[in-house]
Amino acid sequence: MFAITIAGPGGPEVLNWTEVPDEKPEPGEVLVEVAASAVNRADLLQRQGFYQPPAGASAYPGLEASGRIVEVGAGVSGWAVGDRVCALLAGGGYAERVRVPTGQLLPVPAGMDLITAAALPEVVCTVWSNVFMVAHLRKGETFLVHGGSSGIGTMAIQLASAAGARVFTTAGSAVKLERCRELGAEVAINYRDEDFVARVREVTDGAGVDVILDNMGAKYLDRNVDALAVNGRLVVIGLQGGARGELDLNKLLTKRAAIAATSLRARPMSEKSAIVAAVREHVWPLLDAGRVEPIVDRVLPVAEAADAHRVLEESGHIGKVLLKVR
Repeated sequence: MFAITIAGPGGPEVLNWTEVPDEKPEPGEVLVEVAASAVNRADLLQRQGFYQPPAGASAYPGLEASGRIVEVGAGVSGWAVGDRVCALLAGGGYAERVRVPTGQLLPVPAGMDLITAAALPEVVCTVWSNVFMVAHLRKGETFLVHGGSSGIGTMAIQLASAAGARVFTTAGSAVKLERCRELGAEVAINYRDEDFVARVREVTDGAGVDVILDNMGAKYLDRNVDALAVNGRLVVIGLQGGARGELDLNKLLTKRAAIAATSLRARPMSEKSAIVAAVREHVWPLLDAGRVEPIVDRVLPVAEAADAHRVLEESGHIGKVLLKVR
């Protein structure tokens, strides 16, 4: 089979579509013939040498994929050859075939084409696990997501809105802000020329927001705490603004607030399976009903993965960038 390999840490040019050994499913796994994968920030970090796959995971990039099951391993039930699926992966999505533990499989939503389904697993599992399983966002609460025009941001806006929350977001251009409003954001803040803390206080009459989903890390840490309401919850899922910041514990204590920092890729299989099961129970009905949809910016051939990485690095996209394998 062919897969995207990484010649060594570096720029997008180190990505190569190369012939590699065929995959075979282990017990409890299926082999998926990949239709498409998607590009995530973690893939860029892996390419640069900063984010290696967990032990036992594929060395090829790609944290999600869609396709058809072509082989079933020993002990597998409930899935069959020919099933249309999408999958949460620890790696290996940029390839013609990938092995997937059955606990990380999801059926392609009703009426959705196989390519588009590749935009779902990573963002939906990330948003659901953090916003709803960790931060417990509830109907009537206020929610702020940074980077609302990203793949995660566009899904977070939709899911929080569907849950009955007031949704706020930040983004970096008028076009991105308008798209966020179309998806359900009540307040869209241009982080380039607006202070999101001041704006949040203004629209909440000084109360702040109940839940923040943050991809920036250190750069926004103190300001995020400022923006939290009493009993607020901040969940950090990215470090685009640095890994080390100073935290005023007295401010956090006064607000009786909480901070969680999570990742998805390296979690044990049992935890990933629990997240996938929750997503299938709670999110898949919304997708089937058309209340939530993946937002796809563009689809490129997998052999052009380097160009897809450049798109993410330039941050001009809205939603997901997909890689079509077949």
